[in-house]
Amino acid sequence: MTSLAADPITLEIIQEALQATGDEMFAVLRKTAMSAIIYEVLDAGTGVTDRHGELASAGAGIPTFVGVLDKAVRRIIELHAEIRPGDVFVTNDPFYGGVTHLNDVVLALPVFADGELIAWTATIAHFNDVGGMVPGSISNEASEIFQEGLRLPAVKLFDEGRAVEPVLEIMKVNSRLPDFLHGDLWAEVAAVRLGERRVLELARKYGVDTFLTAVEELLAHGERVMRRALAELPEGRYELAEPQDDGKTYRVAVEIGGGEFVVDLRDNPEQDRGSANVSRDGAVIAAQMALMTITQISGSASSGHFVPLRVLTRPGTVFDPAPEAACSIYSEVRIRLFDVILRCLAPHLGDRLPAGGFTSVCGTFISGRHPDTGRHFTIVEPQVGGWGASARRDGNSAMFSPFHGDTFNCPAEIAEARYGLFVDRLALNLADGGEGRFRGGKGIVLEYRVRANGCSLTCAYTRSANLPWSLAGGAEGSANFVEVVRARDGARERYAVASMIPLAEGDVVRINTGSGAGYGDPRERPRELVVADLRDGLLAERHARDVYGPVV
Repeated sequence: MTSLAADPITLEIIQEALQATGDEMFAVLRKTAMSAIIYEVLDAGTGVTDRHGELASAGAGIPTFVGVLDKAVRRIIELHAEIRPGDVFVTNDPFYGGVTHLNDVVLALPVFADGELIAWTATIAHFNDVGGMVPGSISNEASEIFQEGLRLPAVKLFDEGRAVEPVLEIMKVNSRLPDFLHGDLWAEVAAVRLGERRVLELARKYGVDTFLTAVEELLAHGERVMRRALAELPEGRYELAEPQDDGKTYRVAVEIGGGEFVVDLRDNPEQDRGSANVSRDGAVIAAQMALMTITQISGSASSGHFVPLRVLTRPGTVFDPAPEAACSIYSEVRIRLFDVILRCLAPHLGDRLPAGGFTSVCGTFISGRHPDTGRHFTIVEPQVGGWGASARRDGNSAMFSPFHGDTFNCPAEIAEARYGLFVDRLALNLADGGEGRFRGGKGIVLEYRVRANGCSLTCAYTRSANLPWSLAGGAEGSANFVEVVRARDGARERYAVASMIPLAEGDVVRINTGSGAGYGDPRERPRELVVADLRDGLLAERHARDVYGPVV
């Protein structure tokens, strides 16, 4: 007779319940957060790990954020010999399990049943300001992590259920937006505690042993699925060197074979003197995301999926910097790595992968005083853009990159109410680029008009000089960049990576995100698709003749 602990139906029920738990945690975080970057943009993630810190289930949100949670929990376990029921830990430091940059705050709660640690619930969310040298805590000019804000090195926020008030006060007093920080922090507390309740309900209903068996089998299943998927890929060693907008060259070597997927990043530049670095754990997440994309495995990922993955780095490089390195714009480094891995493998995988997209977070940060309330505001926004075309269809338009997952842009109504700006325009970007048998998706043009003097702009855009890469004879995509149009004389200033650009009342911040690249010879594009683009105003007739040939 099969024991309850091994009954496959029961195990499946528990595993699906864990996935639902991650999703419910995300809903709680979204509904209770104070900042639009969380409740509108969904710049957050939730999940449940096993008792050792291995990811068991993921909620909604940014996939690369979910990839942080297991690493954060494992670091907490490493640093704390004594962990008790009711404890909640907080970290934001890239070198203490925070993985990303100081704005992304992780909370983790150990779940105990009958005195035994059985799981962890964890959340991560972007906080608009955690101190540092500039509003928004993001600076392209920071040269060490100490300039970027408050570091929280995996410390206790709650001790056996009681808030550690000094830590809360330290966090608030270091922020230019203490009320928002306080509200967002408690939203995360509510989410991890909700997750704890749901895990305990499962353990009580099915028994602790059955629960633990279900989690172990979930991880084992992930490994089996990944090994089957790897067996379908062509074995070999593939290499690529790609120039970056800042003059560096990123190099990647991917080796597939023997049931392993090895990403070798050792031959890369020394760590950046500024903030264009990503922690080693962050580089691992980029490889994990690329692996899931390449193998096309659907459904929620677990740590089991990544057992066959090995990432090789060299300490002191941009993908494995020293602990004092600045990491404010880690996201551009990590998304570039993700894209380089895909570009390296795309020519060797048939038509499995699409051409390159705009593939930048396009982080946009505008700060100042609200003209109506006098309160400090900081708008923190990633941007949408165009995806690359595939062998079967045109690329998506005005979407976050695949790296970003299920996130959204901030509605104009929310932006105008919360921030001291007007949203004058949001439209598709009709810049030339991305032509092919199937064309790349279109980026956007977004215009913010500043309502008060004394504001400033910080931005971090890549794919501004080195454009999205094409496949099978298609055309490269177009560039990501920001323009500032001055109210005083109409002068235009173009930026990609810049810090604290002064803004005055009436100035316009015009965001341009690029088109994805094309797939296939443009002369082979079906006539009806060219005509449809002309009809929809996505293509000028003269450009259509030049690129696609005679079109009626």
